[in-house]
Amino acid sequence: MENINIDKVGILGVLGIIGSVTACLMGGWDMALQTLLLFMAVDYITGLIVAAVFKKSPKSEMGALDSKAGWKGLLKKGVTLLIVLVSAQLDRVTGTEIIRDTVIIAYIVNEAISILENAGLMGVPIPDIIRRAIEVLGKKDGD
Repeated sequence: MENINIDKVGILGVLGIIGSVTACLMGGWDMALQTLLLFMAVDYITGLIVAAVFKKSPKSEMGALDSKAGWKGLLKKGVTLLIVLVSAQLDRVTGTEIIRDTVIIAYIVNEAISILENAGLMGVPIPDIIRRAIEVLGKKDGD
């Protein structure tokens, strides 16, 4: 039993180190990165709901769940995070803090739009305040 606890602590320690290094390479674990990751998760979950429950997914012929579409979505999100990592490193090289933030805001807006599209496919009404907030973020990204 004690051996299991030592293994568990070792595994959690390694995962903690990997997470810390990854967050550092991405420019830090700030609200922008947290928001992006949250929106990515919500987008993926709402996409699964649209496909599994409502069978209205535009990503598959029948509108239902499709493992290839799911993997493609996860890979796209992975590449998105790699681009955030690259933009954070470009900020470090150039001595700025604008590249990463702009990239993250652009991806947050993209994820928010996708979440709204998924909600629309489910028939969920979208409050105007959310639409306006996304427009404001889109304009901020354009600046």
